[in-house]
Amino acid sequence: MAKEKTPRQPMPEQPPEARRRNFEEVPYGYPPEIAQLEASRCILCKKPKCVEGCPVEIDIPAFLKMIRDGDFLGAARKIKEANALPAICGRVCPQEEQCEIRCVVGIKGDPVAIGRLERFAADFERVNNLVEVPPIPPWTGKKAAIVGSGPAGLTVAGELAKMGHRVTIFEALHQPGGVLMYGIPEFRLPKSIVEAEVDYVKNMGVEIVYNAVIGRYMTVDELLQNGYDSVFLGTGAGLPYFMNIPGENLNGVYSANEYLTRSNLMRAYKFPEFDTPIAVSRKVAVLGGGNVAMDAARTALRLGAEEVTIVYRRSRTEMPARIEEIHHAEQEGIQFQLLTNPTEILGDDQGWARGMKCIRMELGEPDSSGRRRPVPIPGSDFEMEVDTVVVAIGNGANPLVPQSTPGLQTNKWGNIIADEKTGATSRPGVFAGGDIVIGAATVILAMGAGKVAARAMHRFMMGIPEPVAEETAKPEEKKVDA
Repeated sequence: MAKEKTPRQPMPEQPPEARRRNFEEVPYGYPPEIAQLEASRCILCKKPKCVEGCPVEIDIPAFLKMIRDGDFLGAARKIKEANALPAICGRVCPQEEQCEIRCVVGIKGDPVAIGRLERFAADFERVNNLVEVPPIPPWTGKKAAIVGSGPAGLTVAGELAKMGHRVTIFEALHQPGGVLMYGIPEFRLPKSIVEAEVDYVKNMGVEIVYNAVIGRYMTVDELLQNGYDSVFLGTGAGLPYFMNIPGENLNGVYSANEYLTRSNLMRAYKFPEFDTPIAVSRKVAVLGGGNVAMDAARTALRLGAEEVTIVYRRSRTEMPARIEEIHHAEQEGIQFQLLTNPTEILGDDQGWARGMKCIRMELGEPDSSGRRRPVPIPGSDFEMEVDTVVVAIGNGANPLVPQSTPGLQTNKWGNIIADEKTGATSRPGVFAGGDIVIGAATVILAMGAGKVAARAMHRFMMGIPEPVAEETAKPEEKKVDA
């Protein structure tokens, strides 16, 4: 059969009726013969646009050809030349908006399943105990401090280690991974995968110091004074936004950050094996339409809720969540109240949430995000019965590092201002990237920023001039999953 006639291969997964009550990973991944068939759909373009769409610059056609030819280990090693976290990226990155959207095969049909094949290669290497640390050059004599062990920080650490620098990561929590560990549920990203990818970075010689809140444990200035030649700030966007409506202080109202952290990082779903209680809910409303909202809703269902509803003020078309995540939520029985905006959370005489007032919306002209602005419909108010509300409308920057670092410039949202081509901040030797710069975004964008910053930090520490003069870039307009 001609390549262009081979359909995109579906990935086997748990049936919805089974997975809605367990925390096991939903997709099973490709078996080898299906991976080879899917990889054979790549036509090996001379000028592959898919690579242009990859923030970490993976040689996509090369690793697809290796999978097609049965060299699965070679494919994994090819990916790792550019990406130290392929098993993570293959699971949670929005390939449909980046590499796959540029796939030439997708012009007349479905694009090659690049993300699924990245996952396949990475899993093959790990499951077969074939992971090898790349050669590490002699120490340059330079030391770098990384603040935060999320995707941006891990990427910077791995890249600098491969250049011969000594790297120490300072992590505020007791486990590494940042949002990969506390924010993304087990059924979408198993924690064993995160731990294995972190081990790969640690085996390059990267040290991780835990329970180290920079700004309290030590300041950025103290890091620079205590032997570190440069600092990377990858603290993410962990400050939750709320709706600022009456009733948000009631019991049973959570930020998505708290709700997911309790379940993911602190294993509340395994209570009492893990001593982290979480309220058992009957009717749950999750406010927002992004990936975090889908994660919270699907987690609530698995924790035993009878009914879970996504409440989103725009239409299905405007939802920022990945299509696959919305599809999985619908399959599992999550309900959707679209074009609906909460106006008040109602409580009982014990201070617990019992209901929520809402109003119907209609879409008007586009706003600054490019999406049509939701406008209330007069007289369309109604009430929902709920006992738990999870607010998942976005996150902002924690102010601790900027407040404790004199001269570090931030924008009006508190995000650190950094040059998009170097990650350089207003403080010499201090670089930043990921969500702390652009606001809550994706894992792969944070990793892309990490690669950019690592190259610039290397040049700074080694006294290599920048190739061209840079101007500090203006950060993107703030985006909220609301």
